[in-house]
Amino acid sequence: MILYLIRHGQSVANESGIIQGRKEFPLSAAGKKQAKLLGEFFAAKSIDYLYSSDLGRAFETATAISAHQPVDVVGWDKLREIGLGPLEGKTRQEILLQFPEITETSSILTTGLAGTETVEEITVRCQYVLEQLLAGHKRHHVALVSHGGFISIFLMYLMFAEKWNEVHRPFVIGNTGVTKVEFTEAGKPVFHYVNHDAHLLMGNMQNENILY
Repeated sequence: MILYLIRHGQSVANESGIIQGRKEFPLSAAGKKQAKLLGEFFAAKSIDYLYSSDLGRAFETATAISAHQPVDVVGWDKLREIGLGPLEGKTRQEILLQFPEITETSSILTTGLAGTETVEEITVRCQYVLEQLLAGHKRHHVALVSHGGFISIFLMYLMFAEKWNEVHRPFVIGNTGVTKVEFTEAGKPVFHYVNHDAHLLMGNMQNENILY
């Protein structure tokens, strides 16, 4: 299986520095342009299946890819962003003021606060997504349009399985950044590239790599 992991285009919340989680925010004007350039990038690639988070910013981005592919976008709630509960809709500065237990160096994705998605829940979700992909798409080219937080954690899960949260997470996934992973016959991942965004350079657009 060839797997493309793709982050959605810039949203209006990304533009304003707001932490989104699962809160709905549309693509910004720049995000719509990024999605168009992303779709053109995928025009020369072969895609058998195209799945997207069911959140609007991801689904709209996936639709820009499907415009250049003979496949429909299939919404998949398991590809949603990490659930951030009470942190959603706030800037990082507001979060630091309202939740003093969170520091500048804390990961917003795994604070353990009540109402947020737990490490255990995230692990189960990653495991399920991987199992479904390997069971149904061993010989296919598959694209998943998701979110920066989930993609960065899913990559860690591919490398470290249930121990992903015990290791430093080095990935920065920018808006419409593309990651290509190939799975061997034994189901082992091989990383071709991470956060590829040369399509944005072609369109003279900057990627600020704002997560969540």
